Amino acid sequence: MWVLMYVFSYSVSPAATSDKAEWRLLPTVVFQEFTSEERCSKAKATLEGSLQEAGARLKSGLEDLKAVGKADPAQIIIAYNVECLPK
Repeated sequence: MWVLMYVFSYSVSPAATSDKAEWRLLPTVVFQEFTSEERCSKAKATLEGSLQEAGARLKSGLEDLKAVGKADPAQIIIAYNVECLPK
């Protein structure tokens, strides 16, 4: 048995938005069991790709806002870790 574990969090500081408060998603930890290492590894690769793509889209959107003086992509932190662990 294998367990896919991932941790995800993000933070946007007030400098990146017109809001006066920081936006923060506290770390979320998710576990999913798999019957084989191969299935766990495939799920890991898919999840990592999805998280990278979502982060790239968010950064791109902030770049567009920066171009008109409304945001700074340097003010956002997206963190994640995905692991397959034997149970």
